[in-house]
Amino acid sequence: MAETTKEAIERIGLMPVLRAKSKEQGLAIVKAMLAGGVNTVEVTMTVPGAIDLLKALKAEYGNDVLLGSGTVTTAAQAQATIDAGAEFVISPCLNLDVIATTKGSGKLSCPGALTPTEVITAWKAGADIVKVFPCSAMGGASYLKALLAPFPFLQLIPTGGVSLETAEGFLKAGARALGVGSDLVNLKAIEDGKPEIITEKAKAYLKIIEDFRKANKK
Repeated sequence: MAETTKEAIERIGLMPVLRAKSKEQGLAIVKAMLAGGVNTVEVTMTVPGAIDLLKALKAEYGNDVLLGSGTVTTAAQAQATIDAGAEFVISPCLNLDVIATTKGSGKLSCPGALTPTEVITAWKAGADIVKVFPCSAMGGASYLKALLAPFPFLQLIPTGGVSLETAEGFLKAGARALGVGSDLVNLKAIEDGKPEIITEKAKAYLKIIEDFRKANKK
């Protein structure tokens, strides 16, 4: 049986948030992450030519990279990114129209939410996974754990404040995957001609996830 998008995200355990300055820079970052074993990426709508970048990544890597879109705030944006190859749609906020459009296209919906009311509203509206953002502003891993206490059935991805230093804490708190921004998606490394910095950081994140899972096998 083929692996679902949700299963793939949970297996990989990492959701790199790509905020590049150009399509070319975005392609270079994805190539560097792939070299480190990370084959999923959230292309944010803040990237100039984000739709073109999604199309380019789909053309170059096909099914070898699990593509998604991020910072999606309207139903029209959601549909455009899905048409360009996104298999999942992530938002920084709760927009019920975005959830409906994404689910209507048979893709994975991951809206952003922060408060208990927003999180459960997103879930009831059909979200597959809920992005807790900005998690660091609410206390980080301790806040994620607090949310899961009354809602243990929720599947949450924290974004904001995730680093190599905090990754294990978020996993212990119950994160299904980690939304990682500039700590991994290092634009300066590409600008300086040092993509290996991103590659090694990708490997380091995957090692933390692997070690945590080995230590917590039931």
